[in-house]
Amino acid sequence: MRTLDHAACARAIFESIGGGENLVSAAHCATRLRLVVVDAHKVDQKRLESLSGVMGVFCAGGQLQIILGTGTVNRVYEEFIKLSGLPGVPAAQKCTAPVLPLPQRLVKTLGDVFVPILPAIVAAGLLTGILDALGRALPAVAAADWFSFLKMVSGTAFVSLPVLVALSSARVFGGNLFLGGVVGLCMVHPTLLNAWSVGTAENVPVWHLLCFNVKQVGYQGHVIPVIMAVWLMSRLERWFRSRVPAALDLFVTPLCTVLITTFVTFTILGPCFSFAENYMIGLARQLSTVGHGIGALVMGALYPVTVVCGLHHMYNVIEAGLLSAGGLNIWMPIASAANFAQCGACLAVAFKTRAPQNKAVAIPSALSAALGITEPAIFGVNLRYVRPFVCAMVGGAVGAWFGTVTGIGATAYGVTGLPGFLIVGGYILPYAELLALSGGVAFAATWLFWQDAPAQDKTPG
Repeated sequence: MRTLDHAACARAIFESIGGGENLVSAAHCATRLRLVVVDAHKVDQKRLESLSGVMGVFCAGGQLQIILGTGTVNRVYEEFIKLSGLPGVPAAQKCTAPVLPLPQRLVKTLGDVFVPILPAIVAAGLLTGILDALGRALPAVAAADWFSFLKMVSGTAFVSLPVLVALSSARVFGGNLFLGGVVGLCMVHPTLLNAWSVGTAENVPVWHLLCFNVKQVGYQGHVIPVIMAVWLMSRLERWFRSRVPAALDLFVTPLCTVLITTFVTFTILGPCFSFAENYMIGLARQLSTVGHGIGALVMGALYPVTVVCGLHHMYNVIEAGLLSAGGLNIWMPIASAANFAQCGACLAVAFKTRAPQNKAVAIPSALSAALGITEPAIFGVNLRYVRPFVCAMVGGAVGAWFGTVTGIGATAYGVTGLPGFLIVGGYILPYAELLALSGGVAFAATWLFWQDAPAQDKTPG
């Protein structure tokens, strides 16, 4: 396969959008180049879609999003920034864009918070999965010192998850990272009763603060209360900095910000939002098991629709909550089934199409979906031809149902598809069956119901 000329691709994209005078800002995520343009009518979308290396083009959230795939997007982005003269924008940072509706803003904020901490969660989850498999295969190794050491390493990210969430939230909300870290540490302070052991405690100590009776319990199993606490902290910090004289700012602002934030968090925000989070996680558990897996079947079908709408980051809260509460991530099989079904449908298109250009796009897109990155397959192939996307929804529904009725669970989030074998512990065989079922149903349905008509024989990317 011919190596993509990243500089030429960036130049062609730059010309197709109308040049620098039509460009407001640029950023990128794991697979997409995200551009904000002045006038969308000046964008030559047909030329963009025909460019070598481009797997799909669509508009969402006030952005022109060009799918290039993992790895490629980073290199094209670097060349694009050189051409445009714009300052580079980190992947996790927001582009300047029209104000989104409140639900979309909330979901985008959750994505901005959780995506940067994925490497820590994935590393911990993979190590937990490997240790779990080792412990099952070789019980004697569980007594070794190195095994105990690795268990400590693998559990740290989950035990201290509120601190990681607090740091990431402070970055998103524009607060001081270290003040955010202090707020997160307060919520899991060693003097507080561990949230996981409250049920077995005979007497839970209580603080009497003004008119509030505050239980001395940590927030080890929660993430939403932490996000809300740091949001409040960031707002308070900005308020104090705008009003406190510069000579007193170093003393007054941090002190007042931390004191007010922690008081409000432990008296109001924490109890309210921990209740809401527990309700949401309980609802997710019920949804995945209701009607002998019917709820999971529905979510497996709808999951790729939420990806298209950019709403899939909301699942991070559910998965993080499940893991931080000391349990398994039972949402992962739903996501994995939906993602691998996209691989199956895309692979069927690759095998059935007669156009070499279509094969050149569909094959790497299917491989990307098999590894858990579905945007190239969804936007570059399946959604363009519609029927493969619908067939993938069917395959995802069947696989998600199977994953729920067999009780598959994972030790991390953000990992699906083939890499998911490393985080499913003792569920390796049923997980392999889940992938085969979801991908196989999607492949067979696409092969039967999608026709490579002459009108469709054009390069989808």
